[in-house]
Amino acid sequence: MKYLAAYLLAKLAGHEKVHIKEITHILSSVGCEVDHDRIKEVVDLIGDRDANELIAAGYSKLASVGTGVAAAGGAAAAGGAATEAAAEETKEEEEEEESDSDMGFGLFD
Repeated sequence: MKYLAAYLLAKLAGHEKVHIKEITHILSSVGCEVDHDRIKEVVDLIGDRDANELIAAGYSKLASVGTGVAAAGGAAAAGGAATEAAAEETKEEEEEEESDSDMGFGLFD
């Protein structure tokens, strides 16, 4: 992913043909480890395709993946009510424990 991001940054910088050297420079400037074989693989796979074409293809693939945001939101709302109920039960249990624990015995008696 970082190689693709560096490739797109080089394209945005105005490089018509992105070479391994540009990607290596971008990644090295931010302290990333560079694997020249992976960079070559990314450059070869992309070929002469347009950066906007690549981004559009990525969006279409992401659209088919469900994010589960609605389910997580519903679970969070239900979880919030359950958490409040559990907190109330715990509070009641603690109060009962406190009243039962005072039986005239001290900790070190």
